[in-house]
Amino acid sequence: MTLRNDLQLIYDWIPEKSHVLDLGCGDGALLSALTQSKQCTGYGIEINPVSVQAAIERGINVIQADLERGLTTFGDQSFDVIVLSQTIQAMQNTETILRDLTRVAKQAIVTFPNFGYWRNRLQIALGGHMPVSERMPYQWYNTPNIHWCTLQDFDQLCAKNQIRVLERTVMTGNHRVEILPNLLGSLAFYRVG
Repeated sequence: MTLRNDLQLIYDWIPEKSHVLDLGCGDGALLSALTQSKQCTGYGIEINPVSVQAAIERGINVIQADLERGLTTFGDQSFDVIVLSQTIQAMQNTETILRDLTRVAKQAIVTFPNFGYWRNRLQIALGGHMPVSERMPYQWYNTPNIHWCTLQDFDQLCAKNQIRVLERTVMTGNHRVEILPNLLGSLAFYRVG
């Protein structure tokens, strides 16, 4: 099974036989690959009914729920890994969900579009408008993204909430960005605990 490049990196970070909770799992592609190839178990949570149906058709255990209500139904350390891929920027209660991630799982993988990416900065500086890109394909008035952050912003939020950053990778397209990641990277991947 071929995964999108961002999901492939997340897949690579998850150890075999892990118990995984995928928040905002979409059509279940990641969980499907993990169960088939790495013998992982777990659940997806998704709010969109079309995506829920697609995940069910893939054989994924999926719960239709709104993440804004938190993860109170899950006990402490009940999962090995929680995935929150390109969803945190669309959440009202960012700090609550971030703290819940590290309570419910041994580690969490969080990804988000980097608002500090040079093309985003350029669109604001020269175009005078909010950025529209592959990672952020919406206009300002219809975007689900309500919180824009950079790598430095996320690092500060983790520090404020005493969450350890275990690993960070930044990508643009299919390429990892090593030099000036906050400027040259369009998508951030964090492994936190």
